Amino acid sequence: MSKNNKSHFARKSLAQWLSYLETIHLTEIDLGLTRISQVAKLLNIDFSFAQVITVAGTNGKGTTCAFIENALLVNNKTVAVYSSPHIERFNERLRINNMDVNDQSLIDAFEQIERHRNDISLTYYEYTTLAAFLVLMVQKPEVIILEVGLGGRLDATNLIDADIAVITTIDLDHQAFLGDNRECIGFEKAGIMRTHQNVVIGDTDCPNSVLAHAKQLNAKVSLREGDFFVQQQPSMTDDSIQGLWSWQFGQQQVNALTKPNIPQDNVATALTVLALLTDFSFDFTNESINALIDITKVAGRTELISDESLNGSVLLDVGHNPQAARYLARYLQTLKYNKLYAVTGMLKDKDIINTFQPLFTLVDHWYLGGLSVPRGASADELVKQLPLNKDTTNCFDNITQAFKLANEHSAAGDLILVFGSFYTVAEVRRLLV
Repeated sequence: MSKNNKSHFARKSLAQWLSYLETIHLTEIDLGLTRISQVAKLLNIDFSFAQVITVAGTNGKGTTCAFIENALLVNNKTVAVYSSPHIERFNERLRINNMDVNDQSLIDAFEQIERHRNDISLTYYEYTTLAAFLVLMVQKPEVIILEVGLGGRLDATNLIDADIAVITTIDLDHQAFLGDNRECIGFEKAGIMRTHQNVVIGDTDCPNSVLAHAKQLNAKVSLREGDFFVQQQPSMTDDSIQGLWSWQFGQQQVNALTKPNIPQDNVATALTVLALLTDFSFDFTNESINALIDITKVAGRTELISDESLNGSVLLDVGHNPQAARYLARYLQTLKYNKLYAVTGMLKDKDIINTFQPLFTLVDHWYLGGLSVPRGASADELVKQLPLNKDTTNCFDNITQAFKLANEHSAAGDLILVFGSFYTVAEVRRLLV
């Protein structure tokens, strides 16, 4: 690429840059660290100024990151979180001290990458990950939390050697890239581990492949139900104190914890990470943890919205695989509503039928919409895979149409569940928030 072209790209807006990045690599998902490592070396990527936490897992990454982030912020630490995908704005992918990165910082980073990458082709994700790394090198937060995009071993975030590696859960998703069983998928996620590193594993049934890899590296593993524990406390007759639970890790035990807005398991994993952080003395008391539980809410994760424009209430959840759907089904059973209307769209390469299956007996009416992205399934493709009652199923060209009719049909006391993909939730959330 000529210097004239490079200066031309430097004048682009963020939206124009992002459109350009979609054109420079033929494959959307192309796992591997060779390309990004070459460019990172040219850019002198270095995070030695910060403690780094890398978080992998099939589900629960975003909420685990958010809880750790909030704990650090309330204790006056500077902290950055890099995650993907976003729901509404690309800038959501990098937040520093709970503020989304601004356009100009990203544009400056893109320009710097373009000057250095020569003819090395980078995927959209690789390019934007490097941009986030460059912004972080300018901002220099004390703690950096990296959420793995896909898998772990070959994900762009694994370019960085973290101080603590976290694996939240391990289940079936992205089988075309990670393998078709939990052992294979676990091995890919275990690839974020380093020799002698602190590793926190939140899965209650950890695959042997993960533990074997940790042993090979002499990693210091903190394992759920082996090293840290969650216990439900007996329910009382007073509704205000039902759902209390406790967390224990080593000599630390905290009781009477309240029901979180995010999955309880992810809070427990995050607390264990906080206990292992050096240069950080967290107050492990009932009061401090419950205060964090109260403030930790994540957009699109069991996000409940009530509004005058709605007939009922809306529950937004980006869950898009069978494990996430099983959690969602359990969560729905804790809520009170009359009828449940499900608005959903999914990517065609997902396990559609097994993602819907946990919800079959709970949903009264289905509203299926197509997703207008290359990997998106049409409503007709969804309905062909599902043993749904035709009298309770409606198909639409897009999610907006599906949601609007679901809202028209619902009444006060009903619940509209929007799930199946980040794209599905983003389309509806734009209408409401």
